[in-house]
Amino acid sequence: MGDATRAVTGTARRAAVVGASVAGGAALGGAVSMGTATYFAHRVITPEHEKKDDVTVLAVDAEAGTVTLRADVQTTSPGRFGLWLDGGQGHARLGEVLEETAAEEGRAHRGTATVTRRLLGVDRGDLGPGPARWNGYFYSGDPTTAHGLPHEDVLVTSDIGDLPTWLVRPEPETDRGDWAILVHGRSAQRAETLRAVPVLHRLGLTCLVPMYRNDVGAPPSSDGRYSLGLSEWQDIDAAMRYALAHGARRLVLVGWSMGGAVVLQALNRSPVAHRVHRVVLDAPVIDWGSVLAHQADLHFIPRPIERLARGLMRSRLSHHLLRIAEPVDVAATNWIDRADEVGHRIFIIHSATDQTVPFGPSQDLSRRRPGLVQTFVWPRARHCQEWNTNPSLWEDLVASFLR
Repeated sequence: MGDATRAVTGTARRAAVVGASVAGGAALGGAVSMGTATYFAHRVITPEHEKKDDVTVLAVDAEAGTVTLRADVQTTSPGRFGLWLDGGQGHARLGEVLEETAAEEGRAHRGTATVTRRLLGVDRGDLGPGPARWNGYFYSGDPTTAHGLPHEDVLVTSDIGDLPTWLVRPEPETDRGDWAILVHGRSAQRAETLRAVPVLHRLGLTCLVPMYRNDVGAPPSSDGRYSLGLSEWQDIDAAMRYALAHGARRLVLVGWSMGGAVVLQALNRSPVAHRVHRVVLDAPVIDWGSVLAHQADLHFIPRPIERLARGLMRSRLSHHLLRIAEPVDVAATNWIDRADEVGHRIFIIHSATDQTVPFGPSQDLSRRRPGLVQTFVWPRARHCQEWNTNPSLWEDLVASFLR
């Protein structure tokens, strides 16, 4: 019996105690199905902070300003991207694709398909041949190091403790009294939001970029697990209150991926949500159910097991299996079904080729709430990389909506 089988079987024995109480569990039958469902659910709610290198740098030509990498679906993507170096200690920025070479035509790296991209800069560390990690953020560091915009490090106090937060003030002559709160996605960093800071700064908005629970450097939740926006919204509520207490006239919320799910919960639950003027969402999770079904299909997990996983997350009787303090009701994150509760002006940018979060629910929400919700379907980009493929278009769309 292999290690993986022993692990699944051990989980299955524990799961059997509560299996009968979960709707649909009895019909599935079998300890392995319960174990697989438990594993799938656990992966969904567990932060992934340790990420492995996923690309290979083959050559660097500093004189020509180019980098050659092993070609794959990431490294050949159009646009501008970053590279984490040395386990995240270093960082470089890459521009457009200059050349792609098929495996059979390789010269310096015969037998390997390659792609050569423009090298825009090395922010820190040494860029050389070897493993690296692809970075859709493009920028790294903080607003000062990334954009030369002075920022303050402040603390936003939530129910779980003090959240490290960046505060970027606009030029006095452009200050509109509006504050934008930027919310990053699942297992991401605040640097994910840096792409939006310059356009918001030009528009005269004060930018507030908080960490939220279970981020590296932020207080953890009591169980160290995500609740898919159902608890994280409280940290954004705290940021909204901080902004209002420090002179904000109106609020703008901006969220990426799971950050969009967090924003939607805050709009629905926060007592100060009426102070929100506009909302911008990039590749948002409008319905976690559709995301989980999509991910199950990608990983060849049968739909009944995916539904069982959702049942486990919702059941109070299975909290010890998933090590969660409170149930996670995926149905409460479905804003298609809850469209009548959406009452804010929302602009969604979502790629038609998003491989992680399907864009269909974003379109569906627009259809359900015409006049309030508008979706711009981006023609081609991977998840949360719309800006990367065309920064000027992304910024023009956002600026037009916020004006």
